[in-house]
Amino acid sequence: MRPPEFWNIREGRESAPMIRTLLRPLGAIYAWFGRRRHSQTVPLDPGVPVICVGNATLGGTGKTPVAIYLLKSLRRMGVNAHALTRGYGGQLKGPIPVTPRHTSEDVGDEPLLIARAGPVWVAAARDEGAVAAVSEGADTIIMDDGHQNPLLQKTLSLLVVDGEVGFGNGCVFPAGPLREPLSDALDRTDAVILMKPDPNYEIDEHLVDQLSGQVVIPAYLAPKAQPPSGRLYAFAGIGRPNKFFDQLRRLGADLVEEIPFADHHRFSDTEIEGLFVLASEYDAALITTEKDYVRLPSGYRRGIHAFPVEVRFEDELTLRRLLHPIINRAATLPPSVR
Repeated sequence: MRPPEFWNIREGRESAPMIRTLLRPLGAIYAWFGRRRHSQTVPLDPGVPVICVGNATLGGTGKTPVAIYLLKSLRRMGVNAHALTRGYGGQLKGPIPVTPRHTSEDVGDEPLLIARAGPVWVAAARDEGAVAAVSEGADTIIMDDGHQNPLLQKTLSLLVVDGEVGFGNGCVFPAGPLREPLSDALDRTDAVILMKPDPNYEIDEHLVDQLSGQVVIPAYLAPKAQPPSGRLYAFAGIGRPNKFFDQLRRLGADLVEEIPFADHHRFSDTEIEGLFVLASEYDAALITTEKDYVRLPSGYRRGIHAFPVEVRFEDELTLRRLLHPIINRAATLPPSVR
């Protein structure tokens, strides 16, 4: 699904489209069910700290790179952290640990990326996944995309926000991109990871006002390597494909064409063959995101460049301070858990 344009048009800048006005009652019902679920659910305490990396909107904000950073960092500091994810787009419901045998058809694309940094569990029921992870020695759980999920008791909730689009028109789905009312999301947030397209990007004053009173940690996605030289034909099926295309251009890539697909798009052999043909017309090489690369049919990956990125924090010290109590708590857990 591609987000409709009116999701990102705020009232005051432009009159509200009629469709948004008509959809607001459905948004109110959606919000009511979310609040009811939270009020009637007793979250499970798995006995170990739980770090939730989530967002308030539909679509990509950069959660997966943040989860990868946390998993790498904590394990490097001696914490036996395990990641826990729903495995969106995969067939397996779990709880099951991700292994090298799994494909994106099995567990989705994001678990495959996170598994490069450490143990990952896929579980449609997050509470069951947490129990399974702890039974295998996890002394900290990093919950990827679970801000609206009330099944687990969270020790630290990090809300990842796209610095370019913010919270869109401020309306709840389907009238807007919000998964719940913004006030509800921020009330359960310990810190906001504000993802900028580049270090010099100026955040809109409206978004600054919305985040007033929150602990805000600016961050951005940095390339692990420069784009390949020569002509490039880019394609991506992520939450906001233009973010990928824009980053390549900022880095000086010679893009001849860009093709966006829907988030988590499952590429067919015919589509990839067609992309190779289109790229050949420009004498260009194909390039895509790492997230898209793991979803490609394995026989077509040769000859396609995967562009790797990682998250960098402008105020890493504040994030480390938030993590210290969790690191200390993990160190005091009994051997049966650790």
